[in-house]
Amino acid sequence: MSLSDVRRRLPVVASLPAPANRWLTHEDRREAKAPRWAVWELTLACDQHCAHCGPRAGHKRPDELSTEECLKVVRELAELGCGEVVLIGGEAYLRNDFILIIRAIREAGMACTMTTGGLNLTQERAEAMIEAGIGSVTFSIDGLEATHDRLRGVQGSWQRAFAAMRRIRAAGGKIASNTQINALTRHELLPLFELLADEGIHSWQLQITVPHGNAADHPEILLQPHMFIDIFATLEQVLDRCEARKVRLWPGNNLGYFGPLERRLRQSQRKHWRGCTAGVSVMGIESDGAIKNCPSLGGGTNIGGNWRVHGVKKVWEESYQLGYIRARTVDDLWGYCRECYYAETCMAGCTAAAEPLLGRPGNNPFCHHRALMMDRAGLRERIEQIRGAGGKSFDNGLFRVIREHVDPELREKHGPVAIEEPRVSRLEEPYGAGHTVAL
Repeated sequence: MSLSDVRRRLPVVASLPAPANRWLTHEDRREAKAPRWAVWELTLACDQHCAHCGPRAGHKRPDELSTEECLKVVRELAELGCGEVVLIGGEAYLRNDFILIIRAIREAGMACTMTTGGLNLTQERAEAMIEAGIGSVTFSIDGLEATHDRLRGVQGSWQRAFAAMRRIRAAGGKIASNTQINALTRHELLPLFELLADEGIHSWQLQITVPHGNAADHPEILLQPHMFIDIFATLEQVLDRCEARKVRLWPGNNLGYFGPLERRLRQSQRKHWRGCTAGVSVMGIESDGAIKNCPSLGGGTNIGGNWRVHGVKKVWEESYQLGYIRARTVDDLWGYCRECYYAETCMAGCTAAAEPLLGRPGNNPFCHHRALMMDRAGLRERIEQIRGAGGKSFDNGLFRVIREHVDPELREKHGPVAIEEPRVSRLEEPYGAGHTVAL
């Protein structure tokens, strides 16, 4: 069915209900009665070839949910108490029925936003999204033009994304942006922000590139932990510019933690990082109905079940995978993070950064506080890949963390001070190899 035909199926309404306010308070986070956000991969089909893509998007999954199945998922999310549904891909707009799903989400009383690369977000698609009731459209812009096009694998991607931003605004919509910080983009944040602000974005999310999917095949683009000191010096300037131009900066969950900028960086998140939100305030849904604790994770350690078999509520409330972060304690931490002053609050930062790097969450070198403490001791950390990925969606290789002297002469003379090797899966350690945790 063409997009024009689908648009004719949209009911004509005078207005859509305002989304219910379903923010979780700090006190009820661990109870996790409902996700604040459901991040939903409508299709794995994609029109770009991004070097950092976790799910390795390109072709749609073999058994993606039908329109009617998607509408049932929407109803179950609303019944559970979900606050906002974020549509992603692949590229969600490559399914012409995406506007029916947007409208259903809005009619169910939930907010609906979308994240896109914008390569083929045409005028018709832009107008249809606004007509359906999309709240805001976030454009993934990774660096200045040459860098973005290189990372996206499509010449002209940057220009077409900016053109799509203008189409959404012209159609009456709101726009935001997100950017991956990696070895290629880290020096381009300030000039990129000015260009994005000129387009009228209301917010900008920054996150680091994590070593899963395609990025695991390109370790040269990954940040080194010792780079965080310089990166956060740049972020201080970025924050100044965001405040001056009235653009809200949203730090991704993998960007932190507990350095001098923590309060400014997380001013809208109760002033400091409070631990990974996978399965606490967010869930991920894959296009074939798999339900997981985080949109940036996959595989048996994170997928709790399938909607077609279990439904949304059962997976959210009963699966080990979605309940893992709610139930874990400091005893689940290891390495440097286990002994850190902030261990009980931070819980080793973002699971989607730590697990693909070291095989198991609970130790995370991508940390501003950690980099500062190392530097104070005359040390630094770097990561080194010791095993490649297998070429599957959300797979990862394995890395080790090498601690060494900052001073090049001492580094050459003494070599590594310490090496943290990767660990096996958090399922394998308590249950034994080959054990499946299923509903």
